[in-house]
Amino acid sequence: MFKQGAFAPHVLFVNEGHVLAYLQIGRVKQLNIRILRQGDLMAFSSLFQNLTYLYSAVALSDVTLCMIEKEALKKILLRNPDVALKIMEKNCSEENRYLHIINNISYKQMPGKLAAALLYLNQEQFKEDDIYELLTRKNIADFASITVESTVKFLKEFEAEGMLELSGKQVNILDIEKLTNIYQHG
Repeated sequence: MFKQGAFAPHVLFVNEGHVLAYLQIGRVKQLNIRILRQGDLMAFSSLFQNLTYLYSAVALSDVTLCMIEKEALKKILLRNPDVALKIMEKNCSEENRYLHIINNISYKQMPGKLAAALLYLNQEQFKEDDIYELLTRKNIADFASITVESTVKFLKEFEAEGMLELSGKQVNILDIEKLTNIYQHG
């Protein structure tokens, strides 16, 4: 959809589908930062300051987007404070998510990082979308900022401890309290 560092002429609105937003770190490493769905804006930071995309985005499913010219969106926001407030609310939520990511990758051990990723993917908004069908184990690993091998190992350990059940691509959390405890102390 777009590449980190490329010129950002538009803000994009997701009409339908699922988009994976990630940071490219070096040549081969990536950090998945969020999954966007219907109603989400991408590249909003380009509206005021950044002339390039700060992250990359790829479609996880069939996606329909609306490309909004930056100047047109600025006018809409100035004329409609309710829309501006809703966007600010979403941006605050995203900022909180990014601070959690920084904390997780800086201070947590691998089980805690994976627990954080699984808790993010277990949010109510993703349950109706059957999100795991769209993701690979590598995608999950990139949300946790750990290797695929470690992801598979810890998923199996979490399953053996009764915290979750693995079935094909699906990850069903059985003991959210135990997983949350690993996240908090991991």
